[in-house]
Amino acid sequence: MGLRALFLSLVIAGLLSGLSAHAQNAPRLIGKYRAWEAFVYKESGKQVCFILTDPSSTKPENVRRGQIYIVVTHRPADSVRDEVSVYVGYPLRDKTEASVTIGNKNFQLFTSGQSAWAYNSADDKAIVKAMVRGSDLIVKGTSQRGTATTDKYSLLGFTAARNAINKACAPA
Repeated sequence: MGLRALFLSLVIAGLLSGLSAHAQNAPRLIGKYRAWEAFVYKESGKQVCFILTDPSSTKPENVRRGQIYIVVTHRPADSVRDEVSVYVGYPLRDKTEASVTIGNKNFQLFTSGQSAWAYNSADDKAIVKAMVRGSDLIVKGTSQRGTATTDKYSLLGFTAARNAINKACAPA
């Protein structure tokens, strides 16, 4: 539950300025779908939906890291669907890429700080298509200190969670 609380507090802190707005716009859980959870909230009055999960395993195990998770977001008012974001829990090495592997499909993501994203919406769509068909997703990255990490995510429940946000955040 700590992962969700941290992510939700970051979302809320970044979006809201007053306590009344905080309560009004707090992400609301739509449902839990095996390894994935689906949420909806308002951002500047616009509906936003996202699903997230934390890794089933991380390597190396003895490395101190912050929260680690992957998020897929819909922002229908901005015509954004299936935006993939990866949070690795440490500052990534500058000018490097993170990799995502799903089955025999490999994707490169650009990095900034502790996060990684697909280069464009076509890449997001290809990653999500592979996530729907896959069973596990592997993220590899390198920290500023040179530590290589590998995070494994279960894709069980991904499609059901995505269907929930597809319904909650239908295209505008």
